[in-house]
Amino acid sequence: MTSRRPHTAWLVAAVAFVALIGAAGFRATPSVMLQPLHDEFGWSLGTISAAVSVNLLLYGLTAPFAAALMEKLGMRRVVAGALVLVSAGSGLTVFMQASWQLVLCWGVLVGLGTGSMALGFVAIVANRWFVRGRGLVTGLLTAGGATGQLVFLPLLARLTGAYGWRTAALTVAVAALAVVPLVWWRLRDRPADLGVAAYGAGPDDPAPPATPPGSAARNALRSLRTAARTRAFWLLAGGFAICGATTNGLVGTHFIPAAHDHGMGGTTAASLLALVGLFDIAGTIASGWLTDRVDSRLLLGGYYALRGLSLLVLPSLFAATAHPSMVVFILFYGLDWVATVPPTVALCREYFGASGAVVFGWVFASHQFGAAIAATSAGLVRDRLGSYDWAWYGAGTLALTASLLSLMLLAGRRTRDVGPAGPGLGLAFPPAEPAIT
Repeated sequence: MTSRRPHTAWLVAAVAFVALIGAAGFRATPSVMLQPLHDEFGWSLGTISAAVSVNLLLYGLTAPFAAALMEKLGMRRVVAGALVLVSAGSGLTVFMQASWQLVLCWGVLVGLGTGSMALGFVAIVANRWFVRGRGLVTGLLTAGGATGQLVFLPLLARLTGAYGWRTAALTVAVAALAVVPLVWWRLRDRPADLGVAAYGAGPDDPAPPATPPGSAARNALRSLRTAARTRAFWLLAGGFAICGATTNGLVGTHFIPAAHDHGMGGTTAASLLALVGLFDIAGTIASGWLTDRVDSRLLLGGYYALRGLSLLVLPSLFAATAHPSMVVFILFYGLDWVATVPPTVALCREYFGASGAVVFGWVFASHQFGAAIAATSAGLVRDRLGSYDWAWYGAGTLALTASLLSLMLLAGRRTRDVGPAGPGLGLAFPPAEPAIT
């Protein structure tokens, strides 16, 4: 009997998954460190949240340029360099004495590093190495961030409580750096580099597109300029901006301080947030499976609507203990956390063709703009009003708006299929939106 070895594409995906876990470690850190930094340095939550906002902005803005840079220099070099940046930014925080140093380390260095391994990286791996099961592998890789949150959040909370926030920061620095040798050893850019075909590729399937001519920055900006002429891009970007505001920006940054306001211990709150990551893994993988089978526009409409309803009830669930109603929210919200990613990646590929990964980088940038605005705004709301309640209510309303934006894409599909759209969802799309090549 002979054993079948897994296709090389799955080995590449596994290395990418581990790299994404390493990057997620520091992204999980702000919610754990917000209160300790406030207690030690006396900085307001608004000031600390501003540093988080810089991180989120750069995390998003870097993504499309990093995706284009991967086309030029290769994924291995870019991802290895990004992990070094994350490690440096995390490690240097132990020496900071002023809030601007927090912005430099947390915001600039870690923002650039994690942005270079953002979801544009996921899209490139899925598009280059997979023909069959692209939605599934997108869900699996996206779950890497949730897995990092699940692994790091309870650990960082315990380390912070027992040894201080500096020990937690150094732990993340070491973890990110430890992934670099694995990335350099096993990550490859294209199936042709190893003399194999993409997973599921048949003889009639086209090879992954060649590297476009010109500089990476020029290619990224050209993709944005072309995509921005389509209404589909703005609907996707608008919905994804709200996605960022209602996940990383608000819940990911402020859930633990909000729970602390109601008497809940930091470790308990961090464990609840880590449970979001656990259920997120299942939800994102399931979403990837559904993306291969169900219209992505309908999936996004449903995901955002359910998220909005859950956020509207969240303020009434906070208490000093983790009662069953809060656990139900964590389960429900976790399943929906980044389930939006696989259908959004699929729609970028559908609308923008070979430029789909870079265009998704720009859509993801809007995600981080929304996250940055929400992170700062929620901190200011808490500073001014003494409560996060209106931040949760506003986020729930925005998520319902994102559901409407996603469903409006159905009008665009009809116009491409049957000609000019009649009355309906209120958005007239051009008769054709050719894929960007």
